Amino acid sequence: MPPSSLPFAILLAALVPPAYGADSGHSVDPDTGAETWATRRHGVALSLTQILPDQGRAFYLNRGFPTEAAEVYATSCVFMAVLRNDAAPGMVSFRLADWTLVSAGAARPPRPVDDWQAEWRRRGLAEAAAIAFRWAQFPPEQEYEPGDWNQGMLSAGLPPGAAFDLTARWQVAGQSYEGRLTDVRCAR
Repeated sequence: MPPSSLPFAILLAALVPPAYGADSGHSVDPDTGAETWATRRHGVALSLTQILPDQGRAFYLNRGFPTEAAEVYATSCVFMAVLRNDAAPGMVSFRLADWTLVSAGAARPPRPVDDWQAEWRRRGLAEAAAIAFRWAQFPPEQEYEPGDWNQGMLSAGLPPGAAFDLTARWQVAGQSYEGRLTDVRCAR
């Protein structure tokens, strides 16, 4: 494999969701040390897998980010988020703005993609790099038919090593549901 493809291959290996039980679980990749937290609730599966700072740096440096910008994102507590409608009784819809991340007693949603896009404009990031960034992110809102799923990068906007709980909320046919991941830790 060419050396420039190696960081991407490492990142892809971290994206494979682990096996987990009926409700929730935690696992550690023995090769990378990346941790994953996962839950299944009401026919919906959610997982967060740490993207290690070196993986994030490599991914964005290879997409034209200046070193300083890649560092800012790579150290903002980044995860690969995967959400699947495995068996919900209809279309699942969500908005990240409705999710709650609680760390050190403060509650807020994950850092919005629009905040990052504003940061990149302020830094004068090249358009191609900004587009690559946007397409790699977990969507701010989405709808999933049964069997549909998506994945993308999600920044908690916390320092390396911080811990948090995440409550993810979604709707099916006008009914609200939630899943919870506890003691999630940002990569160091």
